[in-house]
Amino acid sequence: MIRFGTPAARWVIAATVLGSGVAFLDGSVVNVALPAIGRDLHTDVAGLQWTLDAYLVTLTALLLFGGSLGDRLGRKRVFIVGLVAFTVASIGCAAAPNAFVLALARAVQGAGGAFLVPGSLAIIAASFAESDRARAIGTWSGLAAISGALGPFLGGWLVDAASWRFVFLVNIPITAVTIAITIRHVPESRAEEEAPLDVGGAVLASLGLAGACWALIQGAQGVDASVIIGGALGVGSLIAFLVREAHHSHPMLPLDLFRSKQFSGVNATTLAVYAALGAAFFLVVLELQIALGYSALESGAALLPSTAMMLFLSGRAGALAQRIGPRLPMTIGPIIVAVGMLLFTRIEPGSHYFTSVLPATLVFGLGLSMTVAPLTATVFAAVGPDELGVASGVNNAAARLAGLLAVAVLPAVVHLDTTLAPAVLTGRVAEAMRICAGLCVVGALIAFFTVTKISSSATPRLADVNQPCHDASFADVTG
Repeated sequence: MIRFGTPAARWVIAATVLGSGVAFLDGSVVNVALPAIGRDLHTDVAGLQWTLDAYLVTLTALLLFGGSLGDRLGRKRVFIVGLVAFTVASIGCAAAPNAFVLALARAVQGAGGAFLVPGSLAIIAASFAESDRARAIGTWSGLAAISGALGPFLGGWLVDAASWRFVFLVNIPITAVTIAITIRHVPESRAEEEAPLDVGGAVLASLGLAGACWALIQGAQGVDASVIIGGALGVGSLIAFLVREAHHSHPMLPLDLFRSKQFSGVNATTLAVYAALGAAFFLVVLELQIALGYSALESGAALLPSTAMMLFLSGRAGALAQRIGPRLPMTIGPIIVAVGMLLFTRIEPGSHYFTSVLPATLVFGLGLSMTVAPLTATVFAAVGPDELGVASGVNNAAARLAGLLAVAVLPAVVHLDTTLAPAVLTGRVAEAMRICAGLCVVGALIAFFTVTKISSSATPRLADVNQPCHDASFADVTG
């Protein structure tokens, strides 16, 4: 086993940080590039929705499967496969001649990301001595957070200085270096017991989410045969997936976990709050660039205070939740997020950043800081020690599913279109922000009635470990 602080440890942490960090970076970078993509590829809101959701469909559907595949075939091997897939897909995204090809390449990126994020944690858990594992994960979390925070700056600068295509090309040197480090310095590991892979579950989940998204996004343009067929395929596949998981000997999604009221409650809170976040960041970035005339760099930098607050306050919020219990922070936090979203409704053409955008961003970041770390700790506390890995995977899949559905549904609900006049567009976004605020309040109520306590023996100390898939940035929400 590797000890923390040794050269071998630094190489392993470098590989896992770069591997998962490129996925976090890609999410925050792409978000600020969406208006430029829409202009260059002559695509509407539906095309931009697919730019995000094609990634989230495969990432969400394959996240749990990716972890199981690494356990079975070798975590290092699957991690490298994920890096190669992400690299090839990034080249495809950069060269995409139209929105359809871009969406296909983004779907391949999501599949690669599904191998990278759980693979990073699994490699660290398998490589480090048990006494050093929490420090290693905490270091990985903090360093990965930097990549998410840099995303809006880097993406905005690349879009303004060159082209949105460089947003995807920037992944290539990162993944190339990561592959080289992984091959040379990361030890191979696999699970001692080889459980059968739930390939059928992964296929059904992918078909279900893709079909449902097709019906939701394309249905907003008008209902036709393809929308009806896609919706039927999606619903049927998702029902078949749940039936299969209930009877499979080694399911990708163990439904028994949801017998815990706290586990079900915290994942329901995750769905509500992260749906609001996914829609909010998609819409606010569009609003800042299209209606207020911000450049890509300016729109990325505008929301950075929220990320900065999470970086500095999430650990403290986690420590506070460990002392007083997670119920109060998980109730108050989403309500503060809701207030921040309501403040975003004050944005209109001619608004000044320091009087309209910044106050909303600061309140928003404060609420997220109070919510995220306690939420993650409660997921761990709701299950036994042998179920921590799958519980984390389920919760992260729930967060991505929430963002996927919100991006697919909410623009249609408020009749958003990028060709609207600025005053009309900001009005539609304000309407969406009110819905998002309502979702956060729903999440707060669920937490209040379902969250009880944290068992300190079930999870590492929160001051040392923040769940990186949530804390790193908003990339996990926006995809």
